[in-house]
Amino acid sequence: MFIGCISLIATVLIYMGAKAVYTRHPKVYVSPLLITPLILVGLLLLINVPFEAYNAGGRLLTDMLQPATVAFAIPLYKYFPILKKYAVEIIINVAVGSCIAILSTAFIAKLFKLNADLIESLIPRSVTTPIAMSVSEMIGGMPAVTAVFVILTALFGSVIGPMVIRYFRIDNEIARGVLLGTSAHGAGTSKAFELSSVSGTISSVSMILAAIITLCAAPFLISLITV
Repeated sequence: MFIGCISLIATVLIYMGAKAVYTRHPKVYVSPLLITPLILVGLLLLINVPFEAYNAGGRLLTDMLQPATVAFAIPLYKYFPILKKYAVEIIINVAVGSCIAILSTAFIAKLFKLNADLIESLIPRSVTTPIAMSVSEMIGGMPAVTAVFVILTALFGSVIGPMVIRYFRIDNEIARGVLLGTSAHGAGTSKAFELSSVSGTISSVSMILAAIITLCAAPFLISLITV
């Protein structure tokens, strides 16, 4: 219990420190999503603390991810008329993007001859962590492994997404939000809010829709792929 409390406090302090550095130097290599787990893993290995002992406190943060999504209701309410106007376009594009993410991940994983458990852990990598872990468990994957790939996907998407936006000169705020929210979930949404509040709101909606679609579609698509 003592180690769990220390783990919880250490995680929060390390994240706050990494966030402060990222605020002053907004570069991907100092992103809290990258720095925090690296430091934590290093500390756990250095002082020889098993993951189970750390997770006794750390899992409280994981449990808080689900109710934290309620905060997205604020920008959704503020920009509801825009969401209503572009609802069909957003839903169609997020649905297509989510299905492509599932299928491409499965086919690439099979191409490299990864085992079934790892493939099923990779499938939900493009949605937000709590739902990705639930989907992974539901289809027979390893939630802890899924969480790692979710973070990697978020980091990669938050770097590549803005580059794609600049290269293709995507000026539409709706398109920017759908792109970042569907491909890079939470990290993408954070990046979208840096572009504009409208893009951030659309990104948060896209992230939630992508999670719902993946939750419903992943078991069905996996059954088709594995036939």
